[in-house]
Amino acid sequence: MLRALTLALALCLCLPAAQLRAQTSTDLQTVLQRHADEVVNPGRRSVDVVITDLVAAGLPDTATFLERWADKGVYQRSTDGLFYYATRSGDEFTITDISTGEPAGSAPAAEMTEIRPNGGVRRVLATALVQFQLSDPDIARRIAALDAISRSPAADQVEPLRLSIANEPDPALKQRKERLAGMLAASFADTPAERIAAIENLSGALDVDVRAVMNLILTSSADVAPTLPEGANIARTLTPGDDISEAEAYARLVVANLAPEAASNDAIKAVLTDNIIDGRVGGVPVGQLNTTQARATAYAALTAAGTVPPLVTDESRAAAIAQHVFFEQYAEPDPAITDAARTALTEIEGRVSRYQVLDLGLDALSLASIYFLAAIGLAITFGVMGVINMAHGEFIMMGAYTGYVVQLFIPDYTLSLVVALPLAFAVTFAAGVAMERLIIRHLYHRPLETLLATFGISIALQQLAKNVFGTQARPLTSPGWLDGAWVINDVVQIANIRIAIFFLALLFLALILFVLKRTRLGLEVRAVTQNPGMAASMGINPDRINMLTFGLGSGIAGIAGVAIGLYAKVTSEMGADYIVQSFMTVVVGGVGNVWGTLAGASLIGGLQKGIEFFNPSNTLAAQTYMILFIILFIQFRPKGIVALKGRAAGD
Repeated sequence: MLRALTLALALCLCLPAAQLRAQTSTDLQTVLQRHADEVVNPGRRSVDVVITDLVAAGLPDTATFLERWADKGVYQRSTDGLFYYATRSGDEFTITDISTGEPAGSAPAAEMTEIRPNGGVRRVLATALVQFQLSDPDIARRIAALDAISRSPAADQVEPLRLSIANEPDPALKQRKERLAGMLAASFADTPAERIAAIENLSGALDVDVRAVMNLILTSSADVAPTLPEGANIARTLTPGDDISEAEAYARLVVANLAPEAASNDAIKAVLTDNIIDGRVGGVPVGQLNTTQARATAYAALTAAGTVPPLVTDESRAAAIAQHVFFEQYAEPDPAITDAARTALTEIEGRVSRYQVLDLGLDALSLASIYFLAAIGLAITFGVMGVINMAHGEFIMMGAYTGYVVQLFIPDYTLSLVVALPLAFAVTFAAGVAMERLIIRHLYHRPLETLLATFGISIALQQLAKNVFGTQARPLTSPGWLDGAWVINDVVQIANIRIAIFFLALLFLALILFVLKRTRLGLEVRAVTQNPGMAASMGINPDRINMLTFGLGSGIAGIAGVAIGLYAKVTSEMGADYIVQSFMTVVVGGVGNVWGTLAGASLIGGLQKGIEFFNPSNTLAAQTYMILFIILFIQFRPKGIVALKGRAAGD
């Protein structure tokens, strides 16, 4: 009956509009009156008759009625026996004509009887309603119907879903229907050939739902028997000692009632206690049962007399295991179907693994670009001046807050970003120059004092930010065109904001290389880096170069702060989240070298993502392992990937 109902629904959904209009000469009330008893007291079988007749009538308001019926919103009035939609208001019901949807006045509560279908009937109504909704003009209803099928797939949904595909106007929804129809066919198609064909068609997919369907087909259960059962679809045989432990194997025998349960020491003592006769148990005096050997002798005597079952010994356990076969059996009886599903799942999982490597690589590249932006300013400062600037993270924080302030005055996020980037550079450049002129210049060649001073400055800048902006995170909103992600497939995707940061890192790489290689400032910076004494004798002012270099490094940190703030929280402590990674990037890559910083950022970004992939639940452990690796790396290559030349070499 349910299959006939499904076919009738499918045919109804595919009828042309002209045919539907021709069938609506009979209204909904008339159809319901023909089955009044079934509507008032529906059962799982009788409700099929009502639904089949409703489908055959082709009434446009049938879906609404089924929905209200399932929600207990249908009433029968005793005076005329007609059905209505009704809402209670005090001692009366406001009623609505069930055929037209127009108000039909009111009726006393005593005249109205609520139709209450039970849980089984409501499930049938829900199935029928979903099939109606598959071709509903409202796309939201069609999406809801597909969601309902995905949550509770059933065999009777295959044909209606297939027939609704041809008339689906939305391309994305049509593709989803085709995929869902394929998954249903893989599980519920009528013939093995159809199921195998559906499984093979799904082998090119990557989504989790398809893998779930394959795993469901390949569901197996553990079993044990004296011999392998004939005709069973065996997933694999298990060897005790290799695939499963001998203890687990014997436990399965006990559960299957194929071997006796081993008696515990307490159980043995209880048996011996129950069989004390004249102060003896099995001929052994009770006073002598204080040793394991004596208790075993007494129990053996009881066993020989047939009083208790024999104990399970290591020999009997091994013999019982050897006399049986342990195996896993597929729930699906057809081997051809499970073979096809296993082949498809292997192919899918292999493809997923390859794409996971690509996705991990993109994540590592994205993280490396962030670390490069955060560290490049520090690399220039440290390389040219030899200053360990612990306040570098606070320049990143200043840049992020500059972007936030700009957005307070310029609500257009794209324009505010265009303004914020150069302004953040200017603000942090000025702050860096001021810091170098006021403090750093007096501490050259005194690394410990420099470290302590810059650390104190970082604390002061954090507190200043808290006083001005508060302790709560402030929003730095990215433009709308940076929302969402670039989705390659169900496995590989990367956020648009991270792509933008990657291209920003490339832009700065090119810009810094241009400044260092093609401008007078870059020439002077390289000269001071390699040999400050010789550079001074050639007319270059090292003091001025140090000031500009420190300002340049600080300005780049400000721009990095704007970029990082677009996806990370903007707080007074945000710089502390990147200062450690920045120093590691500079040290590992090679101090004062742009290419070394790029190499260090790539190594640390890839290493961190790789560790997180194997230990995703503990990011702190991932950072700890990364630091240990870097410590070992520096032991073998203390000058970094790209060895520093010039001042550091001379020093």
